Amino acid sequence: MTVDTQAVEFDSISLESGAKLTPVSIAYETYGALNASKSNAILILHAFSGDAHAAGISHETGKPGWWDNTIGPGKAFDTDKYFVICSNVLGGCQGTTGPASINPQTGCPYGMSFPVITIGDMVRLQTMLVDHLGIERLLAVAGGSMGGMQALEWAVSYPDRVIAAIPIATTARHSPQQIAFNEVGRQAIMADPDWCEGNYYSGKPPGRGLAIARMIGHITYMSDESMREKFGRRLREKEKFGFDFSVDFEVESYLRYRGSQFVTRFDANSYLYITKAEDYFDLTNPTGSLTAAFQKVTSRFLVISFSSDWLYPSYQSEEIVRVLRRANRNVAYCELPSNYGHDAFLVDVAEQSDVIRGFLASTCKENI
Repeated sequence: MTVDTQAVEFDSISLESGAKLTPVSIAYETYGALNASKSNAILILHAFSGDAHAAGISHETGKPGWWDNTIGPGKAFDTDKYFVICSNVLGGCQGTTGPASINPQTGCPYGMSFPVITIGDMVRLQTMLVDHLGIERLLAVAGGSMGGMQALEWAVSYPDRVIAAIPIATTARHSPQQIAFNEVGRQAIMADPDWCEGNYYSGKPPGRGLAIARMIGHITYMSDESMREKFGRRLREKEKFGFDFSVDFEVESYLRYRGSQFVTRFDANSYLYITKAEDYFDLTNPTGSLTAAFQKVTSRFLVISFSSDWLYPSYQSEEIVRVLRRANRNVAYCELPSNYGHDAFLVDVAEQSDVIRGFLASTCKENI
């Protein structure tokens, strides 16, 4: 299945900060067909470094989507049954308006003059896209990590527009440790001499800082066991230590490769803005209570976590489930065993797909 990324432009969007973006574009892809009653639409929400290309083979790049093992005919999100949508988030760098976009008032990239954004702002732009597609109510919203935050935001802020929510490997708010990892990544970028206070678009991008930020992040996506199995203490193309600061270990080579690859496809300023949006996310605002946040939700929930995920550990998912159950909401919870750490929702998908498939089937039975 070859897919094209599409885009739609809106006149403006008002942000939680009080700022307004005029105009604003959003990039998206769709898979499958919308039924006559427009009742089979599922919105897929990507994680921090994802984009609109969730499935199929990109017409532009020839590469498969980031969740191609989960979206498609006969897969968890079965495109023979469902109309699946995925968009790039506000503040991103893959077709949706972000810091690298041209500011119409100056004719130059926004850079750090781009307004600070939130998960709520991302979801608000998604509602505009869903309206544009003529869909009043979504069968489901689903995503892992930051995508799970967006799924929760949808359920809380737009309860009448979501029948089911599937937050995976996520949280209702970042812990101090999660904020700390994001801050180290931001500081790595801003300490790069090529960052130039965010005004690097006409010159050399802050590749070293962005690569280091990605290396830090990638460590948190894996588990100790998965790193031990994948790399151990194996040396890279040598039989003994070099006794210098070149690459000795396989894991060093892997992290450097991941960092260098990330620089070719991601904007450093988007990294700053999106991680800040993650850190600001807190469903307990403004009441200070997660119970209060869930009072108006009408969605049924499937919450999934993974046993080896130490970045978004299961206790954060369990807190969400516990509060939903206290509020007598329809919620199912599954902690799946996996050695892959936080990345499990992207790579260890067999059991996850079975759970999602069953949940969606029961949701359809009651609502379509």
